[in-house]
Amino acid sequence: MVWKLQDAKNRFSMVVERAMAEGPQRVTKHGKEAVVIVSSKDWARMRSEDLSLADFLQNSALAGSGLDFPRDDSPLRAVEL
Repeated sequence: MVWKLQDAKNRFSMVVERAMAEGPQRVTKHGKEAVVIVSSKDWARMRSEDLSLADFLQNSALAGSGLDFPRDDSPLRAVEL
C-alpha cells in the first residue's frame, strides 16, 4: 500500500499493523517515494539472511505488483580523483 505522509502520520498504528500483516508499506512525501515501513520480523529476516535491499524487495509482498522504477539515464558528472 502507498500512503501519503500526512495519512501515514494520522494513521500510524494502521500503517504498522499493515506492515506486520501485509508486508512493506510505502510512504510518499510531496508525491515522491520517501520511505518504506517494514515489520521487525521482515527486517530481522533481511538482516539475518544478509540479503541486499534488492533481494529483500524482490522477495517482499510488493514483488510482482507492477511497480516500475525508471532509471535515471542523465549523464554522470565528472569527478576528479
